[in-house]
Amino acid sequence: MTNDLEAIRKGKILMLAGTDLAGKDLAGADLAGADLSQANLSGANLAGANLQRAVLRANLRGADLSGADLRGADFRNADLRGAAFANALVRDASFGGAFLTGAAMSGNLDLSGVDFRGADLRGANLARAILYSADLSHANLSGADLSGADLEEAILNGAVLRGANLTGANLLCATIEQTVWDGALLDRACLQGTPLSL
Repeated sequence: MTNDLEAIRKGKILMLAGTDLAGKDLAGADLAGADLSQANLSGANLAGANLQRAVLRANLRGADLSGADLRGADFRNADLRGAAFANALVRDASFGGAFLTGAAMSGNLDLSGVDFRGADLRGANLARAILYSADLSHANLSGADLSGADLEEAILNGAVLRGANLTGANLLCATIEQTVWDGALLDRACLQGTPLSL
């Protein structure tokens, strides 16, 4: 597996569907366009990896994606519980239906335009994240930390924000039809252009 791992790191093997890479060190690997669907990457170190346009509908529970290039990656229905995304490049990625409970996506992470439709983001750390124009329709954000997050023009139709912390968040012109706000903290939040500002 050691030789295979080196070949994977160098991008010589990109058809990795169903491969068991749990806990493997793939830091800095060149996996642009790789097919990792149904792969086991739980606890894997993918820090700084190039995963542009990769198919990552996989088990990435507790994986380290810090500093990784995830632009255009497909994470639909992936298990990303507890995964770390610090300083990752995430624009144009798709997380539709993904499990992101407890994931760390905070600290000015640019998630502009990212698709989170139907994603499970309960308890996720999105503090100060940039979610400009992101689609969070029907996402579950119960208990999530969105303090200081930029949700300008975000789509929150049918989203559940029960008990979420939106202190100081920017919700300017966000779309919020049928959004559930029970117990959400909205202190100092900018709600201009939303029905909540009336």
